[in-house]
Formats: sequence, structure tokens, C-alpha cells
Amino acid sequence: MPIDQSKYTTFQHFLLNLLSLLTVLPLAPYLNRFMPVIQVGAWHIDLFVSILIAFLFTRLLLWIFRPLIIPAFVLVAGALIFNQFTGRYTFQNVVNDYQGMVQGNWGTKDSKQLDILSFYPRKVETYVDKTVRGIREKVNYNDSLVRNFSVKHSVDYYDEYFPKYGRIVRYLSLYRYIRENFKYVNDSQRDEYFATARETIQNGMGGDCDDHSILMMSCMESIGARMRIVLIRGHAYPELYCGSKDDFETMKQAIILLFNNPPVKELYYHEMNGEYWINMDYTARNPGGRYLNNKVYALIEL
Repeated sequence: MPIDQSKYTTFQHFLLNLLSLLTVLPLAPYLNRFMPVIQVGAWHIDLFVSILIAFLFTRLLLWIFRPLIIPAFVLVAGALIFNQFTGRYTFQNVVNDYQGMVQGNWGTKDSKQLDILSFYPRKVETYVDKTVRGIREKVNYNDSLVRNFSVKHSVDYYDEYFPKYGRIVRYLSLYRYIRENFKYVNDSQRDEYFATARETIQNGMGGDCDDHSILMMSCMESIGARMRIVLIRGHAYPELYCGSKDDFETMKQAIILLFNNPPVKELYYHEMNGEYWINMDYTARNPGGRYLNNKVYALIEL
């Protein structure tokens, strides 16, 4: 049975309820890291559920014995302060998670691209030329240097969200490293040169759009992703296979949460026959950036 609460003054009630609120705010997103993604239609509600669980937990403490909320608050705050020095889940992660919830449910639009992929798939499937052959020949995800490079940088970022999103955070970490370190270098004006991923890694991450696409596809495939390269007018870019509509929604939620500075306003993707693909080009600061144009000439898959 709970202890009689009538002995507390109004100010003490206010202070303990305030500590309860300050405990719920960081505790909820921390718990959310270990919850599966929960979707109701287009709504991502797992953080709402986490807030409810944290709220019920603090109310239970207040019901049993109100001063119990003090050590609970100290424990949660102390863990976050400790994490500031260890690089784990910090106050900034708490803020980011709430921003991601708001942005994911109210602030980001989907922009499905209507192009040759949707209307003339047979033309894409049968289009074979020198560029397609050259790129396909240079993609190699079994190279040991490529595999080791990919594994190393797939754990550079977002590891604290692995319990929630699993392998998605490995793909997004690797994407971020390549995007932040890739440097554009033109080919010769007379010849088109396609570099292998090994060459691009060894030369300091320099190359043009097709070299970047080969690098991204080879690296992502080496850690289990499914990729393709899309040739458009004047450009080539890689796309990551997300899976079904539900899988795409999970990927979308992860991108909005992890690439939120500035917030993601729109996510561009291709969908055909229930399969979703998202842009992984270096021309945008996050996966799902705007396509440079819709003049799609060819697809390259292994």
C-alpha cells in the first residue's frame, strides 16, 4: 500500500511532480532506443509509447512513495551526464529524438519520382551501352580492402541506435562517412575512366559521379545491402533498396532522426511494384535527397 501523501506541502508536491516530469523527458527517448519501430498508418508512434511507459513508471513511484522520484531523477540525469564524457546517449540525443518525432510525423514530405522507371521498365532493362558495361565490370564487393573499409566506417556513427534500427544504422553510418570524405575530381576530357572501389579508397576518396557510385555500391553490398546505380542525363548515382512500404517507413524514420541538422523536409524515392529505393548520392546531405533530373536511361544491378 502507498504511504499517506497528505503530509507533503503544496510546494513539495509541485517540486516532486516537476522532478517526475524532468525524469520522463530524457527517460522516454532512452527507452525508445530499445523498442521496435511502431507504425500506425503513416504515423510513427514508438516514442509516444515510450513517453507513456516512462510517465506510468514515474507515477508508480509517486504513488508508492513520492521521494522515490528523487533518486530516479538523479540516476537518469547522472547517466546522461556520464554519457557526455563517453560519447554514448547524451542530452543532444534526447533533443534530436524529440525533433525526429516531430519532423517524422509532421514536417517531412514524401516525393515519389515519376519517370522512365515507372512507365517504360522494359526500355531500362534492355538498355546496354559502354557506360553500363564499364561500371558493372568495376563493382566488386568481395575485395578484402573494400570489405574492411566498409566494416570500419559502418560503426563510426549512430551505434547507440543499433538496438532500434539494426543494420539500417550501419548503412547510414557508411553513407555518411563516404559522403563527408568523397572529393569530386573530373575524368580526362577525352576518356571516361571507371575506378574500382579499391582505387578510390587508395587514392584518397577522389573521383567523379560514376566513381562515387561504384564506391558506394561496392561498399554497401559488402555489408549486406542491396544497391543499384541509376544513370540519368549527365550523372550517375547509387540507390539503396529499402524493401516494402513498411520497410521504407522505417528507413524514413531513421533518416529523419539521424540526419536532422537541418531537418529533412522531403525524401525522394523510386517505387515500382511495391519495391522502394532511396537516393544515396553525394549531392545531398542526407539519403533521400533531391534527384538532379528525371531523365533515367539505365539501371545497373549485380
